[in-house]
Amino acid sequence: MTVGFSHPVDFEAREGLTVSVPDATHISIEGTSKQRVGDLAAEIRGVRPPEPYKGKGIRYEGEVVRRKEGKTGK
Repeated sequence: MTVGFSHPVDFEAREGLTVSVPDATHISIEGTSKQRVGDLAAEIRGVRPPEPYKGKGIRYEGEVVRRKEGKTGK
């Protein structure tokens, strides 16, 4: 994955999980264990969690990130 760092980030699919990339901005994780799917999704999101000022980062589908105003905002 290229998530804005100077180096690519590599992940391997765990046993029993299927990871697919339908387009450049979506990652799909499928498997029989809901907990293992959630653990892998959390690990991928942990690489670059969404930040509150610009909203950049990896988000779950449907997640809304609360945006903060910068120093000049009143």
